[in-house]
Amino acid sequence: RAKEGIRRQDFAILVEGYMDAIAVARVGISNVVASCGTSLAAQQIKLLSRFTKRVVVNYDPDAAGQSATERSLSLLLEQDFEVRVLVLPPVGDKKADPDLYIREKGAEEYQKRLAEAPSYVDYLIARARQMDLSTGEAKSRAVNFLLPYVQKIPNRILRSEWATRIAQQLRLEEPVLRAALSKAAAERRGELKLQPELVARTAKPVERRLIRMLVEAEGFRRELAERLQNARLYHGLETEKIFAALVVSSLSGQPAKATEVAAILEERDRRLLFEILFEEASEPTWEEALSCIETLEQRQAEQELAEVQRSIEANPTGPGLRDLLARKQELMRRLAAAR
Repeated sequence: RAKEGIRRQDFAILVEGYMDAIAVARVGISNVVASCGTSLAAQQIKLLSRFTKRVVVNYDPDAAGQSATERSLSLLLEQDFEVRVLVLPPVGDKKADPDLYIREKGAEEYQKRLAEAPSYVDYLIARARQMDLSTGEAKSRAVNFLLPYVQKIPNRILRSEWATRIAQQLRLEEPVLRAALSKAAAERRGELKLQPELVARTAKPVERRLIRMLVEAEGFRRELAERLQNARLYHGLETEKIFAALVVSSLSGQPAKATEVAAILEERDRRLLFEILFEEASEPTWEEALSCIETLEQRQAEQELAEVQRSIEANPTGPGLRDLLARKQELMRRLAAAR
């Protein structure tokens, strides 16, 4: 029955075990097959390709199921399958496999989820976005998670599409990423080291808000710039050069001109500045500015505390230990008061 259903529907639903396959087939969805556990074999894929080249992978949503999904994707992509991935939402407080989901939600709801299953590209990028993406190194790890799947794709056009999607979702420079991915795929390299020019500038919400205030808050932008400069609050941020240019502009006493500030920035910083300024935002207030400053002060204190702790651990009997311990206590008190 499965092969007839697969031929008729021109796609197969791939589940982990027999119970899942039985549950799906029992409600009239006959184009379902089980890989029998979490290992999809090359022989199974070869057999499946006789009936269709389109698959929806619907493994369990636990860690083992996620790993199995990723292994299956590699094998399916090598054989040029068109793949979508269905991850069922929880039922109550339980992670839902197809059997549980159909029993609790019904066949109609399952078929709706099936029809809306995203492509493997969106699934994998969503998985990558769950990783820490706060630094260039972190983004490199996310790209290297995706790279093996890129290498499995024999179609050059699809690889180019991947580069576009990855760049958009992970905020990377698309032309450089596309070239790097193509080269890595052609050379069958397992890792891609991101160069500095590849990583697009990012800004946390508090930074974005302050940058906008330094352009638009005519009533207090000079005082804001003085506070930021005196406390060196923007030093070390990815947005440091944008802040530095805007602080100089604000302290000059002249009306803010974003185009003049942008003209002295590098391309990546210029692009981020205009991205921030074109966002919809509420009218800035001094109270909000003070709140943003407090957030940066707290972040600065947390970073210094981490550095002090590393210094203590590196030389626990050194001559400067007393001063380090005193500084640590001071920073901890400051952070406790801020909370």
